[in-house]
Amino acid sequence: MEDSTMSFLSTYSRRPHPLAITAVVAAIAVGAGALLVTHDAGAEAAPAAMPAMPVTVAAVVQQEVVPWAAFSGRLEAVEHVEIRARVSGTVLESHFREGALVKAGDLLFTIDPAPYAAEVERARAQVLAAEARLRYARGERERAERLWDEQAIARRDFDERDNAAREAEANLSAAQAALQSAQLNLGYTKVRAPVSGRVGKREVTVGNLVAAGPGAPVLTTLVSVDPIYASFDADEATVTRALATLPDGPGKRAAIDRIPVRMSGDGAERQGRLQLVDNQVDPKSGTVRLRAVFDNADGALMPGQFAQLQLGQPKAQSALLVDERAVGTDQNKRFVWVVGADHKASWREVSLGASVGGLRIVASGLKAGEQVVVNGLQRVRPGVELAPQLVEMGARS
Repeated sequence: MEDSTMSFLSTYSRRPHPLAITAVVAAIAVGAGALLVTHDAGAEAAPAAMPAMPVTVAAVVQQEVVPWAAFSGRLEAVEHVEIRARVSGTVLESHFREGALVKAGDLLFTIDPAPYAAEVERARAQVLAAEARLRYARGERERAERLWDEQAIARRDFDERDNAAREAEANLSAAQAALQSAQLNLGYTKVRAPVSGRVGKREVTVGNLVAAGPGAPVLTTLVSVDPIYASFDADEATVTRALATLPDGPGKRAAIDRIPVRMSGDGAERQGRLQLVDNQVDPKSGTVRLRAVFDNADGALMPGQFAQLQLGQPKAQSALLVDERAVGTDQNKRFVWVVGADHKASWREVSLGASVGGLRIVASGLKAGEQVVVNGLQRVRPGVELAPQLVEMGARS
């Protein structure tokens, strides 16, 4: 009985239950309906169009400009003097404040003048003695001339007295020269500033014995202040362009002061002029040494100071200009996005020149009036429709 019961239960468990079958069929039907509805809804929805990308554009302008090329340089004193003693002796006094401005002729040092004053007195005495000898010799010659006229003196005696007078004249000249030399040496004990400028620190203090001559120790240094030089190296092409704009003629090189140079720093700008173009190109660097001169009445510029310089052109020239913000970099290439009449951008490689007032000169790649993207550069892609907003080239929002 038990075996038959277990057999019945086993058979019953393998048969599908009617309720389970009904549930499965219902779930399949619902899923199919949902899939059908979803498919129909997707078929009815239209694809949404991408909105035009807003960008700021500006038209390439053509203007008369003076292009400027930037260089780095160093300031140099127009006059740099090492003050040395011209006579030997003991330094008695120092008459300047280190780092102060002095004028030409100002007293800087005093060297013991006593030995040189004594030499002046000795030389003056020699002059007096020579003058006395000359007066005597001239008197003797005058008497000899009278006797010669009377034929009362031999020719030899006359010649001896004449020669003595000439010798006395020469001795007087030598004595006077010795006196002048002694007076100069006495004057050299007063060491004075040869030029106006700023004096440096004392290299020799009071009480030291100094020698004279070019090998003597430096007492101090003196540099001129106004004007001041700025020296820098410019590439050969820039120098050639600048010189080419000068008027032709034999004095062309003399007209280089027409080439403007300016110096920027500390928020201020100084205007100068070109003073020197060296006579050769450095074969190693391909540069030419230039020197400009600047007014420095306030003394703010100092020799040895680093300077940011810009070299201009004597005459303005017509050039295409584009905003710095419109220019992108792709490895070693410079490019802009040019917006056409269809409001779509195209990539354009450009060659740029010098900077002029925040704008760059375009050497090639663009035409006047073409519109380029100046804001939103990073969002632009080829063929993407744009919503350009036109602004003036160089305008800052």
